[in-house]
Amino acid sequence: MSKQAILLTDRAAFEQSWRGVLERAGLHAQAVSPDGAETALREGSAAVVDAGCELFDEDELLAHVGLARALRIPCAVVVPEDDRFAGIDDLLDDLCPGLVLRAGSDRDRAAAMLARRLDRDRARRFEYLAVSPRPSELLAILADGTAMLVPRPVSEDDDGSDVASIALGAAAESAVVALVSGRELSLRAPSAGASHSTRPSSPPLNGNHSAIAIDGVRLGARLRELRVAAGLTQAELARRTGIHRPNIARVEAGRHTPSLETLARLASAIGVPTTTVLAEE
Repeated sequence: MSKQAILLTDRAAFEQSWRGVLERAGLHAQAVSPDGAETALREGSAAVVDAGCELFDEDELLAHVGLARALRIPCAVVVPEDDRFAGIDDLLDDLCPGLVLRAGSDRDRAAAMLARRLDRDRARRFEYLAVSPRPSELLAILADGTAMLVPRPVSEDDDGSDVASIALGAAAESAVVALVSGRELSLRAPSAGASHSTRPSSPPLNGNHSAIAIDGVRLGARLRELRVAAGLTQAELARRTGIHRPNIARVEAGRHTPSLETLARLASAIGVPTTTVLAEE
């Protein structure tokens, strides 16, 4: 059964432009007037908010987007080309990371992101597991965007030898880390509630390891350095990512630390892996 995406709009053209896009992403689209949002928005669905509706001023738009987020509903906001919502641009970006769109934005990408965020099991899966750019630790990124540094040794079975290979299990909920010494270490994603050692009684992966602490100033300087090296202007990077240029400027100045998902979009647009941005230089 497909999951539902609520189109908060009173404009037939907006509904028509989104219905097929959402259905291609596996989401059943239902158009609802913004006046009916309080009953239509339900946990387990996604929402696409048409900020171009006459009902919306800044307060009303924030109320509707805030309601969606309070209900843990993944939400995209399509804002008009004019600057009527310029005063809340930053807040909308924080409420709907990667999903504040303008005319001409990639609707297919946004629909795919909504479908991905509706997947409640993604916090149980590894999206990426590798030796960290920093020594003596592994870097684990879950499919929900959570990133964790896992110091070595990860268990008493870890003899500290170099990592020879890392293989994810079929459902990506587990991984086997093979060491050059011949030992193998079994890890599981934290939300799966299992151990990160070959012994099932050992502590879970998230038992003693925290999310990555990102230095916003260093990260911003690193992003700027990589962007300039790639020959890109902030305007071009904004065009490639759909992130507003002033927000990219805030990140590069160290005034805002982006989410891992936003960081991955910026890195991809620059043409480098996310780990290159996170690496200490």
